[in-house]
Amino acid sequence: MTDGRVTFYYRDGCHLCEAMASLLHRGWPDVMANLQWVDVDSSPEWQQRFGLRVPVLEKNGQVLCELAANQQCLQEHFGSPVNPV
Repeated sequence: MTDGRVTFYYRDGCHLCEAMASLLHRGWPDVMANLQWVDVDSSPEWQQRFGLRVPVLEKNGQVLCELAANQQCLQEHFGSPVNPV
């Protein structure tokens, strides 16, 4: 259903990150199965790039969602959710 690389930038303990990951897991489990997870605190470069601006969901380098899930955007890129979100 998804063409290309999907990357989820997150931070441990971030409630917004947990909320977006949960929504993706419920609505688009196939996306979650192939998601590249990046902990922004694992690299000084990512810490500088994102700062407190997480979570960020990218597809092929294009930002789809930042700080909160945009369900309309997710549906445009990944199709209708398989479970209610």
